Amino acid sequence: MALLAIKGGHLLTGDEITGPGEITIFIENQQVVAMGKDLVVPEGFKVIDALGKYITAGFIDAHTHIGLAEEIYRVEGDDVNETSDPITPQLQALDGINFADLAFSDALKGGVTRALSMPGSANIIGGQAVFLKSLAANMSAMVYKNPFGLKAALGENPKRVYGELKRSPFTRMANAGLLREALYNAAKKMDKKDKEQEDDFKLLSIFKVLTREMPLLVHAHRADDILTALRLKDEFQIDIIIQHATEALLVADELVKREVPVFLGPLLVNRAKVEMKEISFTTPAALARRGVKFALTTDHPVIPIEHLRVCVALAVREGLDEHIALSSITKTPAEILKVDHEIGSIAVGKQADVVIFDGHPLEFRSRVHQVVVDGQLWEA
Repeated sequence: MALLAIKGGHLLTGDEITGPGEITIFIENQQVVAMGKDLVVPEGFKVIDALGKYITAGFIDAHTHIGLAEEIYRVEGDDVNETSDPITPQLQALDGINFADLAFSDALKGGVTRALSMPGSANIIGGQAVFLKSLAANMSAMVYKNPFGLKAALGENPKRVYGELKRSPFTRMANAGLLREALYNAAKKMDKKDKEQEDDFKLLSIFKVLTREMPLLVHAHRADDILTALRLKDEFQIDIIIQHATEALLVADELVKREVPVFLGPLLVNRAKVEMKEISFTTPAALARRGVKFALTTDHPVIPIEHLRVCVALAVREGLDEHIALSSITKTPAEILKVDHEIGSIAVGKQADVVIFDGHPLEFRSRVHQVVVDGQLWEA
């Protein structure tokens, strides 16, 4: 049974900073059980001295391919895209995860305690995402929630992949048409009184999207692709989260009107293709001013997951408010993914995801000193 007491330090939340030495956080098993000033540490608790250090909630990277696309392998470690069919909603990212991927330890070095890992964007519907922990007692316990959203893609990637194979989709029209058709056919089956849909394994995850049990995670860089995704949301009354959202600023009012959030990134990259030409670290601050809800992401391994906080720091340099910035990798992704009752902040009753830095987390020279994930301690 884990009994930890984190004593002292600056506690950073999305809203405030406490002074040094003011807070003690008590962790029992997987949860924060008490926190406050001038608390006496009971016998049996392992004391972690955080005086002079900075404490944050564990970081959440809400768009990655961790465990699916491994950095040091080519064919052996690449399980991110199943390009045999543009519509593969039955696939689960979990079945391709290598829990021994070196990126999980890298995540801890960067303070990332949880990550959403999903199929790539070669397919119109690529499969189901999985929410993972970076540290657990065993590999099976690294699964936080599964499945957790259905990945879809618009724009250049499906066109390029299947165009080269001389198969549909060749155009953006076909991208949207195939996605619309898949949603329409699933909705039609759901309406049948004989419950025929229960026998259609391939459509089960689409049913969950249509009943709003899980969101559709739509890859879209360009403004016109984002608008296509929003039209599909309106047509089928589903929950969507825009992935990447490079040109989200051009359609910010449409996103705000529909309360559609975005997983923004990767930003620390070159303009690798036409639809990424508007990439800029000024975008987060501009979206914040327009009222768009967003979480910053790495798209690991595009940006190594340990550098999530570097991306946040660069966004702050370009005008993003520091509190909003820290929230964009803690509280906000938890809210968007509807798990903020469990993670995303340090509070009594929540899961014990805590990171201790030897300096301010947005200072490049700072290092992660210790990490707690669901009450399990990792030390650098």
